[in-house]
Amino acid sequence: MADMGAFREAVTGWAAGGSGESARELAARLPVRAVVLLEGPSDAAAVDALAERRGRDLEGEGVCVLPMGGAMSVGRFARLLGPPPGLGLRLTGLCDVRERDFYARALEEAAAGAAQAQEQIPGQAPGQVQRFFVCAADLEDELIRALGVARVEELVRAEGDLRALQTFLRQPAQQGRTAQQQLRRFLGTKKGRKIRYGRVLVEALEPDRVPAPLDGLLTSL
Repeated sequence: MADMGAFREAVTGWAAGGSGESARELAARLPVRAVVLLEGPSDAAAVDALAERRGRDLEGEGVCVLPMGGAMSVGRFARLLGPPPGLGLRLTGLCDVRERDFYARALEEAAAGAAQAQEQIPGQAPGQVQRFFVCAADLEDELIRALGVARVEELVRAEGDLRALQTFLRQPAQQGRTAQQQLRRFLGTKKGRKIRYGRVLVEALEPDRVPAPLDGLLTSL
C-alpha cells in the first residue's frame, strides 16, 4: 500500500533527475495536500516530534514532511511541487534567516512571475504557497534558546553524551564561544546526532516554550 514515505522517495528521485510519473500518481492517490520543505532530517525529526506531542497525524492529514538535503535545493523542489507545471501542492517550511532571500527568489521563480510572488515568504499566496517560517541561526539554535543551556546539558547527560561534550569543549576552537554556540556546534559533530537531538529537544520542551518558527509552522498546517 502506498504511503507518504513512498511519495517522499519518489519526489527525491524526481528532484535528482528521474521521472515525475510516480510522484504525480502518488500525490493524487494518497492524496497529498501540502509539503513541508526542510533543510535536513534533523528538522524533520523536530517537526514530527512536535506533531506527535500535539496529537497530529500529518501523513493522515495529507501533509508530507520533506527533508531536501540542503537549503539550496528549495528552488528545484518548489518548481516540482508548487504552482503548475508542478504538482500544485501547498508549500511551507522552515528556513534560516541567512537563507530567507534565497527562498524568496526560488519561490518567485517557481511562481513564474505571479503578481504576488514577492510576498510568498512574509504573506501567503492562496492555494499554493504558505508562509515560510524563519529561524535565527537554525532550528537547533532556537531549541537550545527555548530550553536553556542548563537543561540541554542535562539532556546530553541523560543521552550518554556528557563525556563527548566535555571532550569537545576542550578543543581550542571552542574557546571564546558562548555556551549556546558550543552546544549548537556539538550537536553537529557526529553523524546522526542532530537527528536524534531534534526529537530529544522537542520532547523536552514545556508546551509554552516551543520556538515561534516551529510552533507557527505546525499551527499553519
